Amino acid sequence: MSGQQAGNGHRIVAGVDGSASSLTALRWAIRQAELTGSSVDAVIAWESPAATGFGWGLGMTDGGDYGELAAKTVTEAISSVAGSASPVTVRPITGEGNAAQVLLDASDGADLLVVGCRGHGGFASALLGSVSQHCTHHAHCPVVVIRGGG
Repeated sequence: MSGQQAGNGHRIVAGVDGSASSLTALRWAIRQAELTGSSVDAVIAWESPAATGFGWGLGMTDGGDYGELAAKTVTEAISSVAGSASPVTVRPITGEGNAAQVLLDASDGADLLVVGCRGHGGFASALLGSVSQHCTHHAHCPVVVIRGGG
């Protein structure tokens, strides 16, 4: 997942999980890519519920192809945010494993990592989520955390 892309070699990684906040983060990343002449890697991570002990939240039950569903989710996110007229190259990337680790691996060689952060209201909204917090501490590049989903 690492390496430079087309254009001037600049690459932005955006974390996508289908949530409103991740769509906002992807939209921000694409706009930043337009300004800097970068490409965008839209990255989604998935884990089998057997590996984690609980579901991923995509509505799958036993026997589902989680990698295929993840690929569909990231492709739909790109379609809904980028549109066909966007001059930015946006590549869908799926990775099996812990979301934070997949994003950290993808950030190797990138210029920027952009992630969404879901607020929970009240005091909790002042805190970063576990994935965004882990990324801000361990990414191989600067990290932008986009709050909310609007």
